[in-house]
Amino acid sequence: MESPAPTPRPGDQLASATSTTRVIVIRAPRDAAGTVECGGSPMVPATEVPAPLPSDEAPGALIGKRYVDAAGTLELLCTASGAGPLTYGGKPLTIKAPKALPASD
Repeated sequence: MESPAPTPRPGDQLASATSTTRVIVIRAPRDAAGTVECGGSPMVPATEVPAPLPSDEAPGALIGKRYVDAAGTLELLCTASGAGPLTYGGKPLTIKAPKALPASD
C-alpha cells in the first residue's frame, strides 16, 4: 500500500497516485504541517509509483514550472505534467513568478 510522505523535505521526489504528475521538493518549511496533494490525493514517494504513462487529460501542473505556497515556504519543481492542481495543506499552490532581470540600459 502506498503511504503519503509525512513531511516534505528538500530533495524528496513525489508522485501523484492518481495522475502522471511528479515533483521535486526544492524548499520546505521546517515545521511542515500539511501534506502535498495533487488533485485532492496525497502525493507519495516517487519510488512507490510506477513510471507515468502518457495521458490525454489537460495538465493541472506544468512541467518545468516551480510552484509555491502563499507564504513562499514550500517550493516544488514539476518534473512531469499531469492532471489535477497541486495543493499543500488544502491550499492551492501557484506558479512562482520569474525573477526580474536588472535593466541593461
